[in-house]
Amino acid sequence: MAMLEPGLFAGSNIPDDTRAVAAAVKARIAKLPPVWTANHAKPMRDARHAGIGDFPPVVRSPRAQTIHIPTLSGDLPLRVVASPAPKGIYLHIHGGGWFMGAADLQDPKLEALADDAQLVCVSVDYRLAPEHPYPAALEDCVAAATWLAENAARRWGADRLVIGGDSSGAHLAALTLLRTRDTLKRRFIGAHFIFGFFDLALTPGARQFGEERSVPRTGDLRGFVDAFIGPDRDRRSPDVSPLYADLSSLCPALFVVGTEDALLDDTMFMHMRWLAAGNPSELHVYSGAPHNFVAMPCRAAVDAHEKAITFIRRCLDIKHPHEK
Repeated sequence: MAMLEPGLFAGSNIPDDTRAVAAAVKARIAKLPPVWTANHAKPMRDARHAGIGDFPPVVRSPRAQTIHIPTLSGDLPLRVVASPAPKGIYLHIHGGGWFMGAADLQDPKLEALADDAQLVCVSVDYRLAPEHPYPAALEDCVAAATWLAENAARRWGADRLVIGGDSSGAHLAALTLLRTRDTLKRRFIGAHFIFGFFDLALTPGARQFGEERSVPRTGDLRGFVDAFIGPDRDRRSPDVSPLYADLSSLCPALFVVGTEDALLDDTMFMHMRWLAAGNPSELHVYSGAPHNFVAMPCRAAVDAHEKAITFIRRCLDIKHPHEK
C-alpha cells in the first residue's frame, strides 16, 4: 500500500515533462464535440485505427500475430506478442471507452511488457459498443480468459496468468476476474489496473471533474456509459460497476493513475476496497499526470512501466493455491 503525500494532489511538484503532456491533452478539448454521443463512436474509432487526426500513427510489430479462438458468438481475435522464454501469460484488455481501440493498436506496449517481464502478451479484440453493448465485451474477455487457462500451457509452455488493462479495459479486467473467480478457481495471480473506470455511476471526483480540465471530461464519461450499457441499467449494479462488487478472494493488484484524471477517485476507491476485501494491493499516483499518460513521452510513464514489471515479476515468483 502506497503512502501518499498531500503535495501530490496540490500540484506543487509536477515534473516539467508531465506538465507538457497534460497541456497537450487539454489542448485537444477545443477540437472535441461539445457532447459525446454514440454517433461519434465510428468516426473516432476509424481515425484512431488509421492513426490520423489527433491520433498518433499506429506502430505494428512484425513479431505480433493474430490468432482466433472459438466462442459462442463466433471467432474471437487475440493479438499475441511473446517473449522467447515466457514465464507467464498477460491477458491484456485495451481501453477506449468500450467503443474505440483494438488489439493491434498497442504492439510496442505489449512488446515491452513481454520482453521486460518474460510474458506472452495476449490482447483481446473484444466487440465494441454501441453496435455490441454490454455484456458482449465482457463475454469476449471471459472467453479469452477461459481459453488461456485451458490452452496456454500447451501452446506456450507457461500457464501463470496475469490480467491487465487501462481505463475501460481495466473495468473489463476487473469484471473478468469476478466472472471467473469460481469457474477458473482463481487462476489469475495478479491484476494490473491502469486508471480504471470502476464506478459507472461516476464517483464524486468524476462528477466534479468538469468539461475543461482534461480529457476525458465528465460528459464524455457519461456518454461512454450510455453507449455501453444503455440508459436504463442500474449503474451501481455490481454486474457493471466492480467498485460495488464483492471483491473477496481475488489476486494481488497494482493500481496506477494520475492526479489530473477524471478517474482518480475510481482508482483510489477501488484500491482501498481491494485491500478491505483482504487482497494485497499497491497504488501509485502521479502528480499532474492526465488520463493515458502511460502512452506519453514523460518520466511518469517510464516509472509506471518499471513498477508494473516489478509487480508482475513478483507475482510470477509466488506460488498460489491452485498450483501443486
